[in-house]
Amino acid sequence: MITFLGGIALLIIGYFTYGAYIEKNFQIDTERKTPAEALRDGYDFVPMPKWKNAMIELLNIAGTGPIIGPIMGALYGPVAYLWIILGCIFAGAVHDYMIGMVSLRNKGAFLPELASRYLGKSMKLVINLFSMLLLILVATVFVITPANLIVSILPKGLIGLPWVVGFIFIYYLISTVLPIDQALGKVYPAFCVILMASTAAIAFRLLTGGFDMPNLTVATFRNMHPTGLAIFPALFFTISCGAISGFHATQAPMVSRTTINEREGRFTFYGMMLAEGVIAMIWAAASMSLFDGKTLSQLIAAGTASAVVNKVMIMLLGNMVGTIAIIGVIVLPVSSGLSAFRSLRTIVADYLHIKQDTFPKIFAVTIPLYVISFILTKVDFNLLWRYFNWANQVTAVIGLLVATRYLVLKRRNFWVTLIPSIFMLYAVVVYILSEPLGFHMGLSSLTYILGALITAVLTAVFWHSGQRQLHRLDPESFLLNDQRPINYYTSLDM
Repeated sequence: MITFLGGIALLIIGYFTYGAYIEKNFQIDTERKTPAEALRDGYDFVPMPKWKNAMIELLNIAGTGPIIGPIMGALYGPVAYLWIILGCIFAGAVHDYMIGMVSLRNKGAFLPELASRYLGKSMKLVINLFSMLLLILVATVFVITPANLIVSILPKGLIGLPWVVGFIFIYYLISTVLPIDQALGKVYPAFCVILMASTAAIAFRLLTGGFDMPNLTVATFRNMHPTGLAIFPALFFTISCGAISGFHATQAPMVSRTTINEREGRFTFYGMMLAEGVIAMIWAAASMSLFDGKTLSQLIAAGTASAVVNKVMIMLLGNMVGTIAIIGVIVLPVSSGLSAFRSLRTIVADYLHIKQDTFPKIFAVTIPLYVISFILTKVDFNLLWRYFNWANQVTAVIGLLVATRYLVLKRRNFWVTLIPSIFMLYAVVVYILSEPLGFHMGLSSLTYILGALITAVLTAVFWHSGQRQLHRLDPESFLLNDQRPINYYTSLDM
């Protein structure tokens, strides 16, 4: 229990200390006009209050990641707590804040456009492909997951899984084409209240129910995975949304288009990532407290981690309350799935230069995406999840590199994003070298050494290109651009 409570305390302290430093390093301008006001269109660019933006951001980024990931991460034992705490404070929250704020400074641009701006135009196609792949996988996963959870709480035989999947697709389709303040602004606050209530109920039962909550000690500071699966890099892909996730880089720009003032960024982007970390801590603690590693592994192997969610709810809260609380879990993938489709539509439309100002144009982009996603629902879920994990963390690396280049060009402390970007780059390189979906080399000294060499080369290329870009800037125009008059919106922010 000490590790659990201490971890949550550290996440809160991190918001007021490291979060404040990250904000200061970015150098917010509270007088600067935001895209929500300068580009207001009543559809995607709509000013909304901070509390509503924060709720939308939390539901956008959460999905089942801070639940499913920590459940599977609990197999490693209390060492999983470390990745949630350190990952959130020094990597995930920094990543989310920087992408949200850099997007806000660039007309609410999404990651492909930001990558083109800061990493070079040649990267735009690559980032577009990765972003589209990631979002279509997320959207599909977050159709299947809530559908399974809904079926699990309904009377057996009442309604089949295909019907539930169909209903979710219809809801997504309707909501994707509505203005953001109607599709998300009116529904998400209620969803967020349900989420917070169910999460608080689980935490309360863990703290008051006399459960044996494992602590991180000298004895438990080791890999406790029942099959001996290596911690690196697996743990850093298993627990992604609860620590750092590239999916968030596709969601933050959506909220940057509805943000009224730059001072809101730390609470909306950095703070909501830490809130997701708290959710991850609660579910990791619940999984470790209720099951030993072998039992948990068997439960996951028997179906999916969704089955564990159902079991945890019933064990902690009872049949009636537990079933109601599962609704709080269902809203996570439903909200993130909807946001994934909405972001995907925007990215595809921007790439194809299809202005989203009429329903025929919106449907022309949206319908094909739903058809592709529906076909993917027929693919094995576990296979989808493995590809999603890798694409997700590659996108996180790209997001951190964009943020690093921004800070380099602004002549500010870039180490806050460069260090986590190098670490995650090494993880994704080792992962693709070792896994069957990649080069199938397995984990060996050769794999780790080769991964380190590839990471070093890629980092050197990134650094060299950044220095060339920095030297091409005219110091006087650079300074004027950084201190330009309010409401200046004729170009992107360098």
